[in-house]
Amino acid sequence: MVPFLFRLGEFSGNVMQRRDFLLGVSAMALAGATKPASAAMDEFVSYDGMGQAALVRNGEVSSLELVEAAIKRIEWLNPALNAVVHKLYDEGRTAAQGDLPDGPFKGVPYLIKDLQELKGAPLTYGSKLFEHNIADFDSGSVLRAKKAGLVIIGKTNTPEFGFVSTTESQLLGAARNPYNPAFHAGGSSGGAGVAVASGMVPFAHASDGGGSIRIPASVNGLVGLKPTRHRLYMNTAPSVDADISVRLAVSRSVRDTAQILNATEKKGSAANYKPTGFISGPSEKRLKIALYTKTFEGREPHPDVKGVTERAAILCEDLGHKVEAVETAVVVDNDFLDQFMNVWSYSAYNLVKNARLIGLMQGRWVNPDSMLEPFSLGMAELYGSRKAKDPDLDKKANEYVRKVEADYRTFFENYDVILSPVLFKPPLLIGEQGSHKSFEDVFASVNEYVAYTAQYNASGNPAISLPLYTSRTGMPIGTQFAAAHGEEATLLHLAYELEEALPWKNRWPEISARKLP
Repeated sequence: MVPFLFRLGEFSGNVMQRRDFLLGVSAMALAGATKPASAAMDEFVSYDGMGQAALVRNGEVSSLELVEAAIKRIEWLNPALNAVVHKLYDEGRTAAQGDLPDGPFKGVPYLIKDLQELKGAPLTYGSKLFEHNIADFDSGSVLRAKKAGLVIIGKTNTPEFGFVSTTESQLLGAARNPYNPAFHAGGSSGGAGVAVASGMVPFAHASDGGGSIRIPASVNGLVGLKPTRHRLYMNTAPSVDADISVRLAVSRSVRDTAQILNATEKKGSAANYKPTGFISGPSEKRLKIALYTKTFEGREPHPDVKGVTERAAILCEDLGHKVEAVETAVVVDNDFLDQFMNVWSYSAYNLVKNARLIGLMQGRWVNPDSMLEPFSLGMAELYGSRKAKDPDLDKKANEYVRKVEADYRTFFENYDVILSPVLFKPPLLIGEQGSHKSFEDVFASVNEYVAYTAQYNASGNPAISLPLYTSRTGMPIGTQFAAAHGEEATLLHLAYELEEALPWKNRWPEISARKLP
């Protein structure tokens, strides 16, 4: 292992020329991305969640005023972007005028992903199978959001059952990227990413079972933290499937992400790790960072992605951190994809197997082949065929996940942070992973595109996507940082430092509440 800049010299011949070139390109990209807006829809657009909460706390504005402003922004922007799929305006107005809990985000409008239960609200999971479904209880994420004082005013778009890395289901339609609506919004928290990037709300609920917080954060230019496994309260039964998925949010500011983690993490005797608390700024500690850009199959990403990742490494070095290029920090082997899919496809198998029963419980006859999308059906078939050949499939998948977790614990004995891409390519066009396509086509595309995120769902490590740079065409490309189990504080300290060094607060897409035509 050798210092990162020396390795860059091996590739380019002159380290300083490459450094100057990369930093020059990034400066030009940011100059275009930070062009001042001419007008904003309302005075609250520029405030993050903590800023809006401070206005309420200081008596400068009421929660109802914030809610009405957010509703106006949604009504203006949503027809072009399709981020919010269930509007709960009256419920939000009632809550805003009621006795809200005195939490850190008291009075701030909020959106919940349509994979989560919110009592009395639609819960479709992005699927025609659940088109008329209404939740009869609040999920753990919703309960914690309400306790934090958040006011829920709607639910956001998601692909069918959250299975793919874009958000364009047959039921709910495509969520569109506010930087260019021809491009996708990421998945599976795509609606959340669009809502926050466009300024509908300051941050929004998201969940991550294979990258679904970090992917929308990457393609929409946001902060997206996947917490450590078991960091948060979850009201799901223990299983391999539940263990790979976690929940938090996507936001525009590091401090909003830090505070929502503080508000929702386990504390006291229930905590699996020492609580992070509220991390309020950078640390003086200098970190040892492992950098890699190749996938675990040994492939280099798109040149724009590689360039963004290398520029992030240069920035970290300029801030005094030690960056070492490694061949790969991904300690998983070639069985990883198969074993992860064995975990991932289990829920699809159960849904398809029980689809007719689910339909009967709703009072209708269901044909899974016409009701469910090709990718969901293909996932179920994949699991079923493998399970038929190997009755111990679930046990082996569980054991493999625990092995990956142990291997990463060993890796982080020598490094504080891993720096890598989030995605293999810049944002995709809508339709490249479309819900009309065959399972085989989408499966191949997803496996190539999402090459850097799922390993941290298997290992349970925390990982964050930060909006440091853009592609040559101005589309956001996130940079991923991962840390040891329970070390969200390390990631947040670093994120604050990078946010100060390369501010993104005033970067807004063309379709946003900050830029009126």
